[in-house]
Amino acid sequence: MRQEEFEKLIDRNKYQVFVLMSHAALFLSKHPWVVINKKGEIHRYEIRHYLNGNKTHLHVDAQPPFQGMPLIWPIQKFFLNPKLLKMIEGDENSRAKELVDFIEKSRENYPYLKNYAFLGANCATYVAWILRNFPEIKVKLPWNTVGKSFK
Repeated sequence: MRQEEFEKLIDRNKYQVFVLMSHAALFLSKHPWVVINKKGEIHRYEIRHYLNGNKTHLHVDAQPPFQGMPLIWPIQKFFLNPKLLKMIEGDENSRAKELVDFIEKSRENYPYLKNYAFLGANCATYVAWILRNFPEIKVKLPWNTVGKSFK
C-alpha cells in the first residue's frame, strides 16, 4: 500500500493497531512492525539490529509509520511499499485499546529488549510475541519471516 492509502485508514477518534510488513535483507526475509494510533497519536514500534538511545533494540518512530524498508540498505533513498497484514480498531473499552496499551508497555515488558540475532530474537520475534498475547487477532506471519518462531 502507498502512504496516502494508509492515511485514509487513520481514524483519530479511535484506537487502532496496524500490523505491517515489508521485504528486508535483500528480499530474503520480511521485516514486520506495528503502528499504533492512540486517538490521533501515531507511533511505529519495531525491533532494529542496532541499539537506540536507551540501549535497547526496540525503536519507536525510527522512521515514518507507514514507510517500508529501504530498497538497498543502508541507502536511505528508495523504500519498499509495506503490506498491511491486519488492522484492529475500537474505542476506550475495546481489545484494540488493550493492544495499544500492551505495545506501549513493551518498552519494559518485551523479554529481548537487549538481544538481537538474525535468526531471533529480532523484529519478527517482537511482532510474533505481540500476536501470541492476542491470539484472537489471527495474523499469520509469512513463512519467510525469519525469527517469528523464536521463543
